[in-house]
Amino acid sequence: MVRVMIHSRCDSLAMGLAALLLAVMLGDAVSTASVAPPNVVFILADDLGYGDMSCYGATHFKTPACDRLAKEGMKFTDAHSPSAVCTPTRYSVLTGRYCWRTWLKNWVLQENHPLLIDTNRLTMGKIFQQSGYASGCIGKWHLGWGTELNADLGAEPKPGPLEVGFDSFFGVPFSHNSSKRRQVFMRDRRVVGLKPGLKYNSPEAMKDTVRSLEDTAIDLSKEAVAFIDRNKEKPFFLFYSTTNIHFPLTPNKKFKDTTKAGVYGEFVVEFDWAVQQVLNALDRNGLTDNTIVVVTSDNGGRPPGKLKELAAFNNHPCNGPWRGTKRHIYEAGHRVPLIVRWPGKVKPASVSDETVCLTDFFRTFAALLNQPVPNNAGEDSYDLTKVLLGQPYKRPLREATVHHSVSGQFAIRQGDWKLIEGSGDGDYPRDDKGKMLVKTWYPERDPDTGKWKDLDYFQLKPDGKFQLYNLKSDPKEKDNLSSKHPEKVILLRKLLHSYREGGRSTPTGE
Repeated sequence: MVRVMIHSRCDSLAMGLAALLLAVMLGDAVSTASVAPPNVVFILADDLGYGDMSCYGATHFKTPACDRLAKEGMKFTDAHSPSAVCTPTRYSVLTGRYCWRTWLKNWVLQENHPLLIDTNRLTMGKIFQQSGYASGCIGKWHLGWGTELNADLGAEPKPGPLEVGFDSFFGVPFSHNSSKRRQVFMRDRRVVGLKPGLKYNSPEAMKDTVRSLEDTAIDLSKEAVAFIDRNKEKPFFLFYSTTNIHFPLTPNKKFKDTTKAGVYGEFVVEFDWAVQQVLNALDRNGLTDNTIVVVTSDNGGRPPGKLKELAAFNNHPCNGPWRGTKRHIYEAGHRVPLIVRWPGKVKPASVSDETVCLTDFFRTFAALLNQPVPNNAGEDSYDLTKVLLGQPYKRPLREATVHHSVSGQFAIRQGDWKLIEGSGDGDYPRDDKGKMLVKTWYPERDPDTGKWKDLDYFQLKPDGKFQLYNLKSDPKEKDNLSSKHPEKVILLRKLLHSYREGGRSTPTGE
């Protein structure tokens, strides 16, 4: 279906110019006979591991919706989240910028922290808004609210999603494992179900506002489908950030006993079901052929922690063959599944081994819509268009990619080589009893500038040691080659330093 939006007074010449402009915007892959700007649905799972889809090797359950997308689109085998935990990745996807460049230096935002995204910054949502799209965010936010600590959710806090590129928001203000009083849904800036005159965190209010964890995925799915139905006559961008499969593992009872990986597997199957609802809505509205669908994850998988859940987990390889888990600097912490379907443009059942980062979709969508990216935006984003369209491009696409763990440990990947700054896996520092060692919880304002000072929860310093791995010959990162290749260590250290100090990892004007 072709949907060219023009004013009724436009004459045939203006219509021709509009068609020509859209054809140029979409590049050689789009003919002048099909000039409708594509819709975009970006589905970001929470804690979905590299091995959590059957098209990526899972055998304890099936993921037919994601498998369908892989058959109809492109599957990436070397895709990476910019962080091994959630808040930094969400920031980076929406801004095309590594989160460690902000005042949040490691871990994630706490429930009472302010908005992390500068409202003056160009975001993915703003790119679509500037192109005339309806821009909606549904699901997990976890990027902060307001300008101060302890924003009152009951007082219509802002800034929030609506101030950084979204026309509408419905979802979970923080995370699936929020404290009870914040286990709510918000629509735009309002707590759903909050009666006038009540404080959102009062026992009386919570009787109506606390969401059902077991129904959360179903409720979010209904909203995602409604957004598509509501905007079917105009181009739209849907950023659908699911709460699956973050702990606590709370799949709906309809998925009980459907897998050989216990409740963990059921939560993954529920995620796939949610993806299927989106695909059904696109099919039903005749939008499939003109919609880009992206499915990926904010970081690596996290095996269940409770003994009963772990026993039922049945050794499911949630992170595939990679070393480590969520939070770690090793591959399992940040190598994620990534599937992109764009009918007629992306070759069906194609597989790319190109090293890419989720920050790259910022510049990719900007290029698609012919939106300029100023030098103070998308500082760590590369355009994936030629990779997706199967066009010739200079390889490797990225000069290098920076990885970041929960505690703030850095690594840099260039080609087959990966250098980790420091020893260890990058997980939380803990005492002898396993308690996490946090030295500070809250950011403070600079009295002179009014800006937030750096929030470094753990205040760790590199120990002067390095780990160097060749991922082609040693994909499981077992053989530390730092002593055998000191020249490679020096080269990668220098490049990492230049990225950190230079404010960007892409060339100016890239």
